[in-house]
Amino acid sequence: MSWLALPLLAAVSATPLAVASAAGAAGTTASVGRMLGAGSSAGSRTAGDDKPLFKIRDERVTESSGLAVSPTHDGIVYTHNDSGGGPQVFAVGPDGRTRATFTLAGAVARDWEGMAASVDPATGRGVLWIADIGDNLDGGWPDVSVYKVPEPRTMADATVQAIRYRFRYADGGRNAEGVMVDPRTGRLYIVSKEISGSVYAAPAKLRTDRVNVLRRVGPAPIMATDAAYAPDGSSFVIRTYFSASVYRAPGKLLAHVTMPPLEQAESITYTRDGAALLTGSEGRRSPVYRVPLPAEARPSPSPQHHTAKPRTPATPRAVSATRPVDNGGVPVSLTLLWVGAALGAVGVIAVVAYRTGR
Repeated sequence: MSWLALPLLAAVSATPLAVASAAGAAGTTASVGRMLGAGSSAGSRTAGDDKPLFKIRDERVTESSGLAVSPTHDGIVYTHNDSGGGPQVFAVGPDGRTRATFTLAGAVARDWEGMAASVDPATGRGVLWIADIGDNLDGGWPDVSVYKVPEPRTMADATVQAIRYRFRYADGGRNAEGVMVDPRTGRLYIVSKEISGSVYAAPAKLRTDRVNVLRRVGPAPIMATDAAYAPDGSSFVIRTYFSASVYRAPGKLLAHVTMPPLEQAESITYTRDGAALLTGSEGRRSPVYRVPLPAEARPSPSPQHHTAKPRTPATPRAVSATRPVDNGGVPVSLTLLWVGAALGAVGVIAVVAYRTGR
């Protein structure tokens, strides 16, 4: 990456944060004991509740870029670093302290941007998916990767063997930060991070001996930074710098959810009962918030994804190349402000580059 691209990417990435901060956002809080939502209700949100559920204490976690609640270990939330870190997943307890560190053998941490957790229906064992899908050059990589590892049975440092699946987009390379797995079908989806983003479906059966093709199945909000499926598979959430949106299916909006103010909103996942969301940020000692879902966006009261018989995945229909913009609930004025500020940053950098190059 050239010296010019680095400040450009930083300026464009930082712009929505300033806009979101100026716009303000309501937060939420909940007891640590209810973090995974075991039998809890969503509750109400009130002013002054901008307190994190916990902060990630591990000094090695400097760029928490993904979150996933363990499907088998109570109170455990997984996270990982963005680019620049090693191929490691951190198991964090409800007090924010690391319980175990898992190193992925056979994996490379080029630009890890998201993760998901699912359950193997045959064994009942947890499965972790780590997405190396970041591409700040918007198509600079010939393919991207997602690693699959079995969830360790015990909370102790360990090295686990990873299975690597390579992917390419049917309509050309792009940057992405969201990954999610439908618990009903086991199908993997990737959400691109663009002005006009998209949801891409992976093949029903993933292959390790060739590159798997991702096909667009619907729109995604502007600049999506993460995504996750509800525990029962009835809906999914997509996070942006500004807010979060819950969908029944790609393009079928259920609700917008206001997010707490964060330095750099990068991650989102569901609590185990699906009544609330957990969302986090990059940075040292980054906070994790619990955000209750509105009634219309909550899954069924008794999710059955751990015991339900898996159904045969339906082949998602590819959609046309025409891409309507889903703004993720952001007012048009804020969207225009963000785009204008980004263009302004490009102009300033271009002038600096011109003058220093004379």
